[in-house]
Order: sequence, then C-alpha cells, then structure tokens
Amino acid sequence: MEMTTMAEMLKWVISGLTFWDFSIALLGLFIFSCLQQRLTTKGPMLWPVLGILPTVFFHMNDVYNWATRVLIEAGGTFHYRGMWMGGSYGIMTIDPFNIEYMLKTNFNNFPKGEYFKERFRDLLGDGIFNSDDETWKQQRQLAKLKMHSGRFIEHSFKTMQDMVHKRLLILLEKLAISGQCFDLQQVLLRFTFDNICTAVIGVDPGCLALDLPHNYLANAFEDAMELSLLRFLMPPFVLKPLKFFQLGTERRLKEAIKVVHDFADKAARDHRNMLDNLGNLNDQSDLLSSLIQSEIKHFPGNFLRNFCVSFIIAGRDTTSVALAWFFWLIQKHPDVESKILAEIHDILCHSQCNNDSRVLTEKELKKMVYLQAALSESLRLYPPVPFEMKQVREDDVLPDETKVKKGARIFHSIYSMGRIEYIWGKDCLEFKPERWIKDGKFVSANQFKYAVFNAGPRLCLGKKFAYTQMKMVAASILLRYSIKVVEGHSVVPKLTTTLYMKNGLMVTLKTRLVNNA
Repeated sequence: MEMTTMAEMLKWVISGLTFWDFSIALLGLFIFSCLQQRLTTKGPMLWPVLGILPTVFFHMNDVYNWATRVLIEAGGTFHYRGMWMGGSYGIMTIDPFNIEYMLKTNFNNFPKGEYFKERFRDLLGDGIFNSDDETWKQQRQLAKLKMHSGRFIEHSFKTMQDMVHKRLLILLEKLAISGQCFDLQQVLLRFTFDNICTAVIGVDPGCLALDLPHNYLANAFEDAMELSLLRFLMPPFVLKPLKFFQLGTERRLKEAIKVVHDFADKAARDHRNMLDNLGNLNDQSDLLSSLIQSEIKHFPGNFLRNFCVSFIIAGRDTTSVALAWFFWLIQKHPDVESKILAEIHDILCHSQCNNDSRVLTEKELKKMVYLQAALSESLRLYPPVPFEMKQVREDDVLPDETKVKKGARIFHSIYSMGRIEYIWGKDCLEFKPERWIKDGKFVSANQFKYAVFNAGPRLCLGKKFAYTQMKMVAASILLRYSIKVVEGHSVVPKLTTTLYMKNGLMVTLKTRLVNNA
C-alpha cells in the first residue's frame, strides 16, 4: 500500500515537472521571439501570434501620437502584421516620396483594395469613394464635370450663405444670449449636414433648427460610419459570423444603413418624379438634379443612391470636424485670432458691398489670406481624415527601398506627417499660420507632404468648396462672437475614420459686436 502511494506521488511529481518544463520552454521561446523582434526590426512591438494588436490596445487612448512617435523612431516607415491567420500585414509610412509614389507615380498598383471596399460596401456600395479602376474613373469624371459647372458653384455658395445667416448665426445668437454652454462640434455637424444635403440633393433635413431637434437621419449617418469602421478592428473569423448571423454591431449597422439608404433612394425617386411631371429640372440647381437631367439613361443599379450617400458623408464630417479643431486652436492662440479679425475688418472696410449686414461675399472670402493660412495650419495639425489606406496589387519597392508584397495594406498617417521635423521644420508642433504666407500671398504646400485633401488623381474634388465653407463659417462667427472653451473640458481626438473630438467641444459665446445681420 505504501509503495503504491509513493509510486503515484513520484509519477505526479514527474508529470508536474514535465508540465512546468514545457511552460518554461514556451515562456523562454516567447521572450526570445520578442527580444529578437525588438533587436532586428524597427517599429512597434509585434507579439507572437497576436501581432501588433496588443501594442495598439495598450496605446488605444493616444494611438495617433503613439503612431507618430513610432514612425519617428523607425525613420518614417515600419512593417506590421496582425493576428495570426487574420491575413493582415503591411507597412505604415509618412515618407512624402513613398506617398507620391503610391498616389501618383505608380497609382494603379495601390488601389483602395478589396479589404477596404468589402468593409464599406454595405454602406457605400461601389460609389466614388469605395471603387477603383474604370468604375472610379467614370464616376470621378462625371462628378468633376457637374461640381465644377458655374451653375452648381453659384448654387452651392448661395445655399452655404443662406445656411450661415438664416440658421447658424440665429442659433448662435440664441445660445450667446442664454449664456449656456453647448457642444460646438455638434452644432457644426448639424450645419454641414443640412448644408451638404441642400447643395447635393436639394433636401434640407432641418438639423439646425433652433430647438436642436433629435435627428434620427443624421444619427444614422454617424452610426453607419462608426460601425463600418469597427469592421477594420475585427479579424475575419470574428467579423464573418457577426455579419452572417446579424449579431451585435452588425445588426445595428444594418439598421443604420437602411435609414441612410431609404433617405437617398427617396431623394432620387422624388427627383425622377419631378422630372417626369415637369419635363425638366431647370429650376433645380442641386447636384442630383443635374445628374438625373443630363444622364438619366446611364445610371446602373444603385448609382444614384451611392452617389448621394458618398457625397453627404464626405461633406458632413470633414469640414465640421476641421472647424471644431480650428476654433479650439484659435481660442488657445489669441494672437492668431486678433490677426484674423484685423484682416476681416480691413476687408469689410474697403468693400463696396453693403457691410451693415456683414453677409460675406465670395470676393471678400477670397481676400482672406491669413484666415486661409490659419485654417490650413489647423488642418496640418488636425486633419479630418487622420489615416489613409491602400492595398498593394503586385509586389513593389517604395522609394525608401521598403519592399511591399502583393496584398499588403499600406497606411500613411496624415496626422503624423504634420508633426515631423524633417517635413515641416523644427517648429512643426507649433500652430503657425505664417508658414503659409509669402510676400502677403497664400502659398500652397506640396500635396504629397500635405495630403489632407488626398493627392494625385484622387485629389479631393470638393477642396474649393471646403475652404469656402470653412472661411465663411469661421469669419462669420469670429466677427460676431468670442468663443470660450469650458474650463476643465478635455479635448482629445476620437479613434475613428474622422478625427472627431472624443468629448465634443463645450463652449460659451460672448457677443463681440452688435449683430445687425
């Protein structure tokens, strides 16, 4: 009996030692792999099996600045890989020569790629921002033709002017009189949503009403974008079951997309009915009317829906978020604000227009050089789209001699580029509008070091519209109000496709001049 017990104990000890030996061996292999990776490669920690995911998770609350630091340490470019069996691998870069190579020189080898398109296909379909090759090219040519027409330019400016003076300023006056704090970012999002819907599809959603109503439509657009982004953070073996069974975020995404698509389909249907009843849409100057009237027989499938959704999303998010960061920076730099105000007053004093109403004209806005410089500087530090992604079609070598394989996903960090000394100089972290002015004139930066509006063949078609809208909003508000960010309010970027302020921008307004508008 005693011998049996001893034998069993010995067997248990041996088996225990074997288990611990195995565990120690695995731990040693893990540590060795980590040390080898740190010694032999530049860039972030790539963990065995899990790849870059744990490292990103550890820095989730400051991911943009973390990526900037890693890119600087890595010399501008680093390799990454995702979770084992997830199929994710590639590089991140901030090298302007690499970016020029991808976005212009060898443009065809760096498309959006199937990985990107698959995650946005439910929302954007094959619209202009979610397509490549001939599909993209045909849509871009058509959009460029319509957007650059004199009729649409005049219409878009008038709708912008009306939305500022008949909606935005009236709401802000109410908030200034009440003295209450409010989320300026949310107000700007409402403004740009109403503005872009009116300009593009001739429909005013009424988000900017005085009572700031709950708007399920605007919320659906926001939810659809954010939930589509979550797909990029999920490995395929997690995302596919969620999509197939319509669980969790995928169920919410489907509901949001239905609201968005129903809205766009109704707009297209109403325009077609109007054309059928009237025989023409000559009294309508919005972009959708122009498209339907001139090309009605050439639209395949859901082209009009995809067109509407794509342009509304692009026009809603980017300029509103850019303006929120601009107003935050201005409040932190009163010297810049003073120079902007001096420029505005000088232009208005010399204008032959009726300045009593202070309704800014296109001619006056074009003269605001320092304001454009301040907006450009704000965009440099806080670009509305912080990252862009491309997928490699065939094996290639970038100008900095980095090799990229077919299927690799290449990210370029627009946010980080604005904080790189060798690109912008030793004062790269300073908010300095003067860097954009030479001999009293605004000087544009090389688009491949300043990729805020994309670059190359995909350069943003709405760049002029965006600057005009931002200048009109910024000048109109600063002329009338002093903006004060609520003390203690935390302003940090949100991790999403657009650089929203995570906690909004809580402010109060103080009337600067008597408002005669």
